[in-house]
Amino acid sequence: MTENKTDFSPTLMMPLTLNLGLLLLRVTIGCMMLVHGLPKLMSLLSGTIEFADPLGLGPQLSLFLAVGAEVGCSLLLIFGLFTRLATLPLIITMGVAITIIHGADPYSKKEMALLYLLPYLTLLLTGAGQFSLDQLVWPQIKRLSSKKVADE
Repeated sequence: MTENKTDFSPTLMMPLTLNLGLLLLRVTIGCMMLVHGLPKLMSLLSGTIEFADPLGLGPQLSLFLAVGAEVGCSLLLIFGLFTRLATLPLIITMGVAITIIHGADPYSKKEMALLYLLPYLTLLLTGAGQFSLDQLVWPQIKRLSSKKVADE
């Protein structure tokens, strides 16, 4: 029996479906978090700093860090650039929301942060997938670093 190359068996489709799933996850969760981060960015740019200080860093620095995670890292996720690194500030932000901001609150108040945390943990473990800028950048970085080591 000959193998049909056009057969869409689960094993042939798994890499494509996995990579499309990671693309969908990255873009969706990135855009959803941008909705939370853009108002904070506008507040930061306007100089109106009324923000919580959960870690004792001061409201201005806390707002700056939240904007960096929710806007900057969300944009990196959408484009799939430095994806695993970009998830770290987002994971920390959601961890602070769950344990400090909503630490004494019932589960229903923590649920949204938990729902954001899970995709970030997933992307930390899996990476961006094939349809990402990481696929263009990391091979170049590896090539340059191996060339630099060879030159030394």
